[in-house]
Amino acid sequence: MLGKFFLFSLLLYITRSPLLALIILLVVLYVIDRRFIGLSPSLLRPLKRNRRISQLRQELRANPHHASSKLELARLLIDKRKYREALVYLREVEPVMSESADVSYEIGLCLLKMDQLQEGLAYMTKALELNPRVKYGDPYLQMGEALAESDPRQAVDMLERFRDEQSSSVEAYYRLGLLYGKLGRTEKAKEAFRESVDVYKSLPKYSRRKQRRWAILARFK
Repeated sequence: MLGKFFLFSLLLYITRSPLLALIILLVVLYVIDRRFIGLSPSLLRPLKRNRRISQLRQELRANPHHASSKLELARLLIDKRKYREALVYLREVEPVMSESADVSYEIGLCLLKMDQLQEGLAYMTKALELNPRVKYGDPYLQMGEALAESDPRQAVDMLERFRDEQSSSVEAYYRLGLLYGKLGRTEKAKEAFRESVDVYKSLPKYSRRKQRRWAILARFK
């Protein structure tokens, strides 16, 4: 805090403008965070994603049967949490990719986010049958989250299965802790947050940058 105050004072002295000094300070803090910490969201990623979505829409207008373009577009829409629109494209590629665990997972994810619980669970189960390691066990976490209110006991069972499958993702353990907290299992939540930090510490230095955000958030918990 003292460092930020000193930097702001220095910038104020240089610029003679409180507003300009504040803007420069925020930019500096953002750049430092993006470079070394990763708590702030990327400002460029949404722009690149939207540009790619526009390109894919144009490609599909020219070639409406191009399955790989539909799949990429669906995944970008999922990233934007536009699950209903993403599901339309996933349904179109499903007949030619019915044996794809990833596609089954993505259809299941959209359905769960749209509160179509039973069909979403069925697709998640199918994805796991096709590939037990699909998305590194994330289907269990998604199913646990979807079942948290209607069937807490089954939700906990899904979380335990996830724990058995997942061992190296800092983000995954952080999300696991959040879900345990939602279920009122405080000690389990604390344990998951501790594991999130422990996993981060065990990672090689070159891979910590991408996971640092989740370790910091877990520490705050």
